[in-house]
Order: sequence, then structure tokens, then C-alpha cells
Amino acid sequence: MPETETEQSAHRLAMLRDRLEQGMDRRAFLRTLVSGGYAIGMAAWLGVDDFLAADDDEVPVVTALVRDDPADPWSIQKRTRTVPAEWYAAVKQALEVNERLAQLGFTGYLGSAVVPGDQKSGTASISVGLSSDGHSIPEMVTEFAEGIDLNSETIIDVDEIQNGPVRREPHLADMLVNERVPSGVACETPSSMATLGPALYHPDGKRRFFVTAEHAFMENHDATDGTLLLPREDSDTVEVGSVANYHPVEDVAAIEPTGEIEPASRIDAPSRPRVRGQFTKFGLATLVAQDAELEKVGALTGHTTGKIQGIDAVTCFTDDFCRRGQIRWGGEMDLTDGDSGSVSYHRDPDGDDNDVLIAGFNNARTWWPGQSYVWGVSAYQLTAQHGYHF
Repeated sequence: MPETETEQSAHRLAMLRDRLEQGMDRRAFLRTLVSGGYAIGMAAWLGVDDFLAADDDEVPVVTALVRDDPADPWSIQKRTRTVPAEWYAAVKQALEVNERLAQLGFTGYLGSAVVPGDQKSGTASISVGLSSDGHSIPEMVTEFAEGIDLNSETIIDVDEIQNGPVRREPHLADMLVNERVPSGVACETPSSMATLGPALYHPDGKRRFFVTAEHAFMENHDATDGTLLLPREDSDTVEVGSVANYHPVEDVAAIEPTGEIEPASRIDAPSRPRVRGQFTKFGLATLVAQDAELEKVGALTGHTTGKIQGIDAVTCFTDDFCRRGQIRWGGEMDLTDGDSGSVSYHRDPDGDDNDVLIAGFNNARTWWPGQSYVWGVSAYQLTAQHGYHF
């Protein structure tokens, strides 16, 4: 019986390891990885020593970007672990097929997401969203996706139903530690209310930003619209910053602090967890394989948890463009108006008990029958597209 693409990929990795052990030049190693399609998990991050350290049936992947010094946001290091080669190849193929689906954009296509299987199974699938006008996945799509299960789901017209969770009183910031504000509290713009995310960093100039949802600001982004306000529990509302960068596709606004109050790498959950870094694409894939849950703290719905339903998702049903690098997790009741701007996170598996890693940035929820999840941009997508990190 002919080898599947997954088996062929695993076999190529084993052959490459043999060549390395026989003295392949390090530059040739990286060129071979890239030409073989392994840039997603390895070539951009890993060296020869990491690759050779793995067993024959395993490959190393970068799972997180983590601070070496918890107090220094610029001490980011890459964390690696080994995963089964067969599973890696299956997830990699699913990611590539998912991108091809988005590029093809066949009639009725409204989005898709990769769903890694558990690592022992060595499998991955793709959930494909279709419009309710009787569309189906074309035969040509199933041909180039051979070896990957495509599971179609019908999406009801998203303009019809807007029912959601019962609105609550927003959670306001109370006592600030060292004049820094944690994630999960309410913030205000001249036109709306949202949730404040944890401190967002950019290496250019070592800048630190407040962050919240871009859609909380007026659509035309007038010069007078970029003010971010912080309502407080036992004090007056205070202006904390002004928008430095709008990113409409990712639905993120980066706000430059303009006063003494600055954002904190903390989340306003009962334990006040410390943000130590963020998950990569394969870090999230590993969480899905472990059936792990994400958490979030929103200004309206508070602290909730839920399982990851898909990674590297493409969302095309709310705008005239598609959003890439999305995460789907939890259920529709985990988010409501005013929670946008919160982050999803998971405990750092190799950190202190109170350390967490950011998964993504919550933008919206489903509000149509048949599907139930929160969706938003992944932290790795923000890094890849704009250079930010948490």
C-alpha cells in the first residue's frame, strides 16, 4: 500500500536526521528544512542540535515564547519540546490545506479551522464553515486535502440573530499596584466600552502599550477618537492613553500610555496570575491534543473557561475580508458586548504555579444557531504580522 503524505513526511524527517548525523552542513540543514516545507514548526526557530536531540520518531517544535526573567519583557526566549513526527506531519499538512482553502475561497466558504488530534493518533482535521444556501465542499478541495478529514458545518445568516448573554455591571479597576492596571477590567473609549488586555510590547524602541479591541473605537478613527479612559471603582475616571496603532484586520488597538498609569502583565483573576509569555501555533496545537482548556477574564462576564475548538482559523463571515490566525474556544456564553479586548490564556506548563501564557485576543462570539464559540486573533498572529508580544 502506498505511503500517505503524513507517512512520507515523517519518513523524510528521519532521512534528514540521518544526513545530519553523517555531517550535513548547518546551512544546508536549514535550506533543506525550508525546501521541504518545515518552516512552520522548525526552520524559522530551531538549530541542528535541537533536531538531533530528538528520537527518530520525534521532531522538535517551538511551543512558546517565554520571558527568561519574569520582570523583563525583553528577555523573550523560545521554548521547544519534541512531538511525534507523524502527528507533526499531520498538523502541518492540515495547516497547509487550511491556508489553501482560504486562498481558494470557493462559493459558500465562510471560514475554517484546524483541529489537531491527540498526539498518539497522529491525526488532524479541518472544520469548514459553509453558508446555508445549500453549498458543499467541492470535489477538487477533497482531492488536495487527501489524508485530512474535512468536516463541514452550516452557518446560518449571521445578520439575523443577535441574542446573547444577560448584561452585567462591568468590573472596574480598584487598587492599582505601582500605578499599573491588570487585564480583565473595563476600559472606555469616546464611543464604547471594552475590556483591557495585559501589557502588549513591541521591540522597536522597547515600547509598552495598553491594548483593547479596535472595534471599540469609532470606525473613521478621527484624531479625537483615540483616547482610552479607565473608570475606577472608588475614584474618578482617568485618561490613560491615546491610540498609537489601529489594526482593523486583527481587531486590535495599541494605546500609548500618556500619564503615570501603565499596563501590567497581570490578569485580574482571583489569583492575579502573571503573564510570562505566549503560545506559538504548535504550542496551541499541543494544547488541543491534550484536550486542554483556555481561560479568560472579561469586564462583563468575568472569569470563564472552555475547550479549544480550532486553531489557525480563518473567519470570513463578518466583514468583506477574511481574518487569519484565529482561535476558536469555549462557547457563546463566555463573551458578551464589553468583553472584547480580553485575552484567552492557559497556565504555563513549565512556569511557576501563578504563571500563564497568552493564547489569543478575544474579539467576538457566535450569535447564530448551530455553532457556539468565542473567536479572536492568536498571539502568534499578532507577533507574525506586527511584531508585538505579550
